[in-house]
Amino acid sequence: MKHLKKALALTALMAAVNANAQTELTVYTAVEAEDLKKYAARFNEDHPDIKVNWVRDSTGVITARLLAEKDNPRADVVWGLAGTSLLLLKNEGMLTPYAPKGLEKLSLKFRDRDETPSWVGMDAWMAAVCVNTIEAEKNNLPMPTSWEDLTKPVYQGHVVMPNPNSSGTGFLDVSAWLQMMGEDKGWEFMDGLHQNISRYTHSGSKPCKMAASGETTIGVSFAFRGARLKEQGAPLEVVFPSEGLGWEVEATAIVDGTDKMEAAQTLVDWSITRQAMEMYNEGYAIVAMPGVAQPVKHFPANAEELIIDNDFGWAASNREAILTEWARRYDGKSEAK
Repeated sequence: MKHLKKALALTALMAAVNANAQTELTVYTAVEAEDLKKYAARFNEDHPDIKVNWVRDSTGVITARLLAEKDNPRADVVWGLAGTSLLLLKNEGMLTPYAPKGLEKLSLKFRDRDETPSWVGMDAWMAAVCVNTIEAEKNNLPMPTSWEDLTKPVYQGHVVMPNPNSSGTGFLDVSAWLQMMGEDKGWEFMDGLHQNISRYTHSGSKPCKMAASGETTIGVSFAFRGARLKEQGAPLEVVFPSEGLGWEVEATAIVDGTDKMEAAQTLVDWSITRQAMEMYNEGYAIVAMPGVAQPVKHFPANAEELIIDNDFGWAASNREAILTEWARRYDGKSEAK
């Protein structure tokens, strides 16, 4: 019994020592909530010496929070935020350049172009349209195949999409339309689409979730959410519009001013390992390391061929002006925050 008590006491002491030895990182993220649990658990399996305090919200909210904290940063690392947001933070001098181990294995599309990059990519999420097949039949609505289809009068009141001021998915849509169609025709398209919108949400996932539950017939969202809901049995058709798909890089960066640099670098190193890429590929068809991605159910086999040639620099530089103009034109249909 004495030996058992001593063993238990020693175990408790070692646990206390290990807890005290942990480095704590504050990490801001816009990763989907259910994926974040998985990512956190797998990172902690490899690095139990680092305790991560997660701060999660939508892309627009996290970006705004980081900008508001520019002179007094609270985050050490950003893991899973839109590349355009990280470009904006880089231009504000808010990121510490770092070349993680294995950088040379990443596609050039998935990293900051500086020799020592300020951010590195994880995966790509791409636009899609979620259509509730039961509601479409009930309302006698044809299945859309293009973005232009969504401006047809038959869809009036049946479409929900994300507000780009709060949702990264909303912004990638708006940015892509302006790039694909040109600015004049892009805004003209959005004027037509606005006539059919019942509301703008503050989450990129929500329009697809609403379509899955029958709250709306059509939700402009992203492929990952549509594929997952369809796999769970939702009566959805996941449509990939024929003109091309907006997309964004989910990326990682070190916030300038952190005093936990070694732990921050460890997290960024881990975020681009093959193990991490295989983990991202469980939900995303396109990942930053070529040769890793396997087909994902309910995604098109040619996913990379469908995404547009996205000019992230243009999108980041024009982000504020685009969001201001969008809000001026369309914010009246946004749901309350």
